[in-house]
Amino acid sequence: MTVNHVGLCVRDLDRSRRFYEALGFEEALEMSVPDEPMARLVRLDTPVGLRAVYLTLGSFVLELLHFAEQAPPPRDTRVMNEVGLTHLSIGVDDLAAASATVDGNGGEVLADTDVGVAVMVRDPDGQLLELLDNRYRPVPPPT
Repeated sequence: MTVNHVGLCVRDLDRSRRFYEALGFEEALEMSVPDEPMARLVRLDTPVGLRAVYLTLGSFVLELLHFAEQAPPPRDTRVMNEVGLTHLSIGVDDLAAASATVDGNGGEVLADTDVGVAVMVRDPDGQLLELLDNRYRPVPPPT
């Protein structure tokens, strides 16, 4: 088995695409998905109006999902000890430059979390991301 991609539901597809592209992701594919099979797969009523953008960063694939026909429910502020996916960790060469990119593209740097080699940030929809200095790799890349 392999991990194919990670999906992230967003409120504004173009805003989120710009945000992640500013962090170095590259668009690989954009598609509109037919309502019937998608509604069944994700257990939503039709119409869903799904547009998906697949972004890559190295071999990692991030799928941005926008459901045009169904507004997402209000979101609580996510905390790290909440069960489920807590964050995405993105390796960066320059922590200060990456933090400035977050601030300049609709995200938020959580400055009080800066520990020198990492800092937590939120994307435009509040998703937690960890910016981690590339010199620190808790698990070496596969060979």
